[in-house]
Amino acid sequence: MSVTEVQARISQINSQLAMLTPAVAGFRTAGTSGTAAAGFAKALADETATIAGSPVGGDAVVAEAKKYLGIPYLWGGTDPKKGLDCSGLVQLVYKNLGYDLPRVSYQQAAAGRPVASMAQAQPGDLIAWDNSSRNNGVDHIAIYIGNGKMIEAPRTGLDVRIIDVPSTPDVIRRILPEGSTVSSVASTGGALPADTPYKNLFESAAAKHGVSAKLLAEVARAESAFNPRAVSHAGAQGLMQLMPSTARGLGVTNSFDPAQAVDGAARLLKSHLQQFGKTELALAAYNAGPGAVSKYNGVPPYSETQNYVRKIMAALGGAA
Repeated sequence: MSVTEVQARISQINSQLAMLTPAVAGFRTAGTSGTAAAGFAKALADETATIAGSPVGGDAVVAEAKKYLGIPYLWGGTDPKKGLDCSGLVQLVYKNLGYDLPRVSYQQAAAGRPVASMAQAQPGDLIAWDNSSRNNGVDHIAIYIGNGKMIEAPRTGLDVRIIDVPSTPDVIRRILPEGSTVSSVASTGGALPADTPYKNLFESAAAKHGVSAKLLAEVARAESAFNPRAVSHAGAQGLMQLMPSTARGLGVTNSFDPAQAVDGAARLLKSHLQQFGKTELALAAYNAGPGAVSKYNGVPPYSETQNYVRKIMAALGGAA
């Protein structure tokens, strides 16, 4: 359903509500508990959420964009039978999924909500650059597909293609509503055994950040054997073996404090999953760094990292 259709449906519901308002007021005047009014309000909220919400996730955006790979670039192009320019591609992809975006790149780069950095970028986000002083604002836009890559309609002589994100974007915008991209980490593993060390901390961080408690526990097992005072030969510290620079970036002031360490690790794993889209790649990034995962377009060919990922995925009941 397009935005225009959603707005029309909401207007229709509001009109129905207006007709029922006197009846609702009558219930209250008669001294009733207001149950009927509350029930109608909930029904309205549920209906509005159903039509305004979208089941579309980032994977759907990426899949739709990939349909146009190989289409030639055409300045001003909006018809894939003739050619597409960068903003024409973006507008077409989102239109096919029910989102009405502006036509030109600098307007699209103001749509949706800002994303702070590429570390928080998710598949389906728009990434854009201001490359020319001749134009006012953004002049090139693409669709991020995860794993450090994007789909773009580049320039005359080239076709719609997938490439590595060439540089830090000037603008990152999220069009999809929050919660539309389901994290595979969130459903990894199962309930923790009652005797799991720091069980309450893992479960609290899981509820707060949407990263499974089982995953956090298995990372702690692999990293430190649940030792909150552990220090590696490389200088990683605490239960979750955070490097001091990583801890500072996460706002963790004391890596030897299990509560801070688990919370920071949960946020770090969540950001890796959002960037790379798979649990095994999130684990590889936790062990070897996101740069190595991007460089090798997968789990890096380091025996330590490969064994680390394999061990944790096996404990989670998956294969790496």
